Amino acid sequence: MEFTAGGRLEVRINRADVGKRVSVRRRTGTAPGAGGFTDTVGVLTSWDAGVLSITRRDGESVRIEESALVAGKVVPAAPARRRGPAAGARELDRAAARAWPPVESARIGEWELRAAGGFTRRANSVLPLGGPGMPLDAALDQVRAWYRERGLPAYLQVSTGAADTQERLAAELASRGWTREAVTEVRVAALAPLADTTADLTRVTLSRDIGPAWLRRYRRSARPSPEVLQVLRGGPSVWFASVAGPDQGNGTDPHGTEEVEGTGGAAAPVAIGRCVVDGRWAGFAAVEVDPAHRRRGLATAVMAALARKALDEGASAAYLQVEADNDSARTFYDGMGFTTHHFHHHWRASQGGAH
Repeated sequence: MEFTAGGRLEVRINRADVGKRVSVRRRTGTAPGAGGFTDTVGVLTSWDAGVLSITRRDGESVRIEESALVAGKVVPAAPARRRGPAAGARELDRAAARAWPPVESARIGEWELRAAGGFTRRANSVLPLGGPGMPLDAALDQVRAWYRERGLPAYLQVSTGAADTQERLAAELASRGWTREAVTEVRVAALAPLADTTADLTRVTLSRDIGPAWLRRYRRSARPSPEVLQVLRGGPSVWFASVAGPDQGNGTDPHGTEEVEGTGGAAAPVAIGRCVVDGRWAGFAAVEVDPAHRRRGLATAVMAALARKALDEGASAAYLQVEADNDSARTFYDGMGFTTHHFHHHWRASQGGAH
């Protein structure tokens, strides 16, 4: 990282650069001549009372004493992408929202408030794709009230790590006592290589609807409510995949589309998946495999079968969301060619505070 001008280290940032992406170097020791230096890159989200706050790509915030700065400069808004389809964070966030639609929604400016009976944070959080059209504290008051009326906690889904994301909003929420509860990687890949993956697709069944068997494998909802079914079935063009177990080869469609109340007595498939096709995007979710049948290529087969169907419908790019602490899933998606595009963070309203 080059900070010098004429051989001298220089601090070339000031308070007017709040909101820009910066790179800084600071001393790590407190005594003169002690310690070393460390570098931080991220969005300068505040500079108050002699302290800088920089939000890094992964959403972590770093506080730096102004007196510890030895160099700093403004850098390009986001690093150049090396692999995967080109896309802005807002384009991806909009596609992901359409693929996981809420049961009810409302708007505050460019914020979409979403609710689905508490089924997943994604469908029960605010998606802020711009400003709320009013002072932030007033908007947060309205958010709290809207979710309180529905008996739900108030969440904001905030993105970081790309040119059009919301590091400053994350810093504002942190300063108001909101708590970051979950971090998710938004990953992208070219679709054609997924469809060309070598896998045994003969056991994969695709369906337009879900039935009791598929739901028995889906671990996010033990007893599917109407809200769960509405979210799962929602989206522009939805496909469900399943792989029947070795004792299920009796000609029964594991996606049986009868009305679902609970999951009945249907046997669970050994692997499932879901894909929503939306223009050039194919969004993958709910890829799950019975622990007793893992490492047999079933998840790969599910992904490949869904990718081929998405290609048939005109899609060319893939995305998915994976929790940042799910190491096994992250490793699997690495092998499938997915790279991290940006991050989602779900911030929960503080308990008892004004904001």
